[in-house]
Amino acid sequence: MFKRFIINPPVFFGSLLIIAIFLGIGIIFPNRAGEIFGALQSNILASFGWLYLLAVGIFLITVLLLCMGRYGRLKLGPDDATPDFKFTSWIAMLFAAGMGIGLMFYAVGEPISHFMAPPTAAPRSVGAVREAMAVTFFHWGIHAWAIYAVVGLSLAYFGYRYNLPLTIRSGLYPLLKERINGPIGHAVDIFAIVGTTFGLATSLGYGVSQINAGLNYLIGIPMGPEVQLPLIAVVTGLATISVVSGLDRGVRILSETNLVVAILLMLFVLAVGPTGQLFRDFVQNIGLYLDSLILRTFNIYAYEPTPWIDSWTLLYWAWWISWSPFVGMFIARISRGRTVREFVTAVLFIPAGFTCFWMTIFGNTAIFVDSQIAGGQLGAAVAADISVGLFRFFEYLPFPVITSTLAVVLVSIFFVTSSDSGSLVIDSIAAGGETETTTGQRVFWCVMSGVVAGALLLAGGLGALQSATIASALPFSLVILTLVWALFRGMRADLAQIHAHRGLAAPVPAQPAAGLTWQRRLALMLHAPTEAEIQHFIAKDVRPALDQIASELTRRGRTTHVQEEENGAIALRSPAEGVRDFVYGVGISAQRLPTFNTRGTRKPEMRYEARTYFSSGGRGYDVMGMTRDQLIADILVQFERYLTLVQSPESQLVHGAPEHSIQS
Repeated sequence: MFKRFIINPPVFFGSLLIIAIFLGIGIIFPNRAGEIFGALQSNILASFGWLYLLAVGIFLITVLLLCMGRYGRLKLGPDDATPDFKFTSWIAMLFAAGMGIGLMFYAVGEPISHFMAPPTAAPRSVGAVREAMAVTFFHWGIHAWAIYAVVGLSLAYFGYRYNLPLTIRSGLYPLLKERINGPIGHAVDIFAIVGTTFGLATSLGYGVSQINAGLNYLIGIPMGPEVQLPLIAVVTGLATISVVSGLDRGVRILSETNLVVAILLMLFVLAVGPTGQLFRDFVQNIGLYLDSLILRTFNIYAYEPTPWIDSWTLLYWAWWISWSPFVGMFIARISRGRTVREFVTAVLFIPAGFTCFWMTIFGNTAIFVDSQIAGGQLGAAVAADISVGLFRFFEYLPFPVITSTLAVVLVSIFFVTSSDSGSLVIDSIAAGGETETTTGQRVFWCVMSGVVAGALLLAGGLGALQSATIASALPFSLVILTLVWALFRGMRADLAQIHAHRGLAAPVPAQPAAGLTWQRRLALMLHAPTEAEIQHFIAKDVRPALDQIASELTRRGRTTHVQEEENGAIALRSPAEGVRDFVYGVGISAQRLPTFNTRGTRKPEMRYEARTYFSSGGRGYDVMGMTRDQLIADILVQFERYLTLVQSPESQLVHGAPEHSIQS
């Protein structure tokens, strides 16, 4: 049966309109597209380059303050949430997030480019080596991950703690409350989609250029749009097949295998290169990076203008900003239950640390080869075309055909997984945060990413892709700055409410279900309710109890409503100004029962509960078996506690938040 599309129309069509405008420039003015995009890039960077630099500095300072300060102990989820993944698995996934097309494209190209033409040092000097590696670390280090951390933290915090959809607009809830569902929220999500689309297209452009360069080196295929456009079509087709066939598990295994192969390739370069010197270089590079960190963070070269910063630092910052919804969504989805301190520490330093080690292995080895063996020929090749740098580099190492073939395969797989995963993120935002959408929608955005990459590559090459990225990142940088403000507001509110809770003299008993008769409690102990029984209980007893309370509160001048939630949950919600809303929800919670089956061949047995949840993030409890009157009494107990809480002095800082999710 035909499944209806799930979209948020203003966001979906608004995003397509802006994307169409960029593509229309290339179609209507094919001969002048490169010039138009170049002028757009120059004007934006001349007028707002300072904003990109300042914003990224603010993002870094923000996440460090959140990590080290009192907000660090807050959970990404209810206060009693536990992580979805064990620590080692979570770290491995963050580690994988640091890999991608960019590291393959720039591993050799960027350090050699700075070595040949450093910002301030003499070209090809010892000073140029220092500056080349310090700048490369700066571009690929903690600043990039600070951008991702802000977006990911906002998605995870308001998605899991406030039970809002995993979409960018949710991060503005402390500032806008229900208005996030209006025009401002639509605009925020449109900026996120447009930025992600062009950021993804830029990565695909880099990837296809490097694949083309590798095929040219291996089998002599010419380089140019006539080859790159079919390559985009092929890779987009493979990503589409992945979407249509639902090969998520296969793509995940392929991606993990790709990560292992990439690490093996790095270890190969470490082994055949100047190994001892590379370890010394890595330590030195860290020192150079830290020594110049603050100055480079805010150095816009205001007193000595140079086009270098536009071509490198500002382009990178725009690329990371436009790419942040994609990476932010990924790290948010795997980080439920972590504390803010755990999240920031891991996200900021683990992928960046690996990336810097990668850049040392390839970058310092390339500089060593160019200086000691190649006589400048490697640097000249990179200066002519940066996409060929990795393959020209492999010529000076053992087994160049094998390593170059592996590099082409790696980039191709990164290309497919980036297209597939990026399309999922775009589709989720366009659908208002829904993660279960139709296959047709996912295919549409997958194809759209390929079309955008191909059209802009044809219109103006990589320069057109870079210009589109810089332009799309400008409004989204303002969005992320607003997310920073909202994060502080939301976290400050949560801490205030936690302190107010601790100050209450008479806490509510942890197990209100004690109101059941002892016979009924014994029966529940001996019989684990099924999911269907929980659903029946919610419909037969919980819903009428919530409706009665809502009706009475509304009659007494406090507008209250009952709404159905995801996964069969239901919640009473009474909005309030200046404080959190009152929420009493009941959802289906699944708990795995212990088993003595050591072979693990049986399907695990589950115990289902009708578990409460509130706006405070506190631990809920099972109300299965309560009568309607007992449920009403329990709601009143929680409402009385809520009134005591919001009337305390500390709670006047607490702004409203919607209900929390019930997770199995």
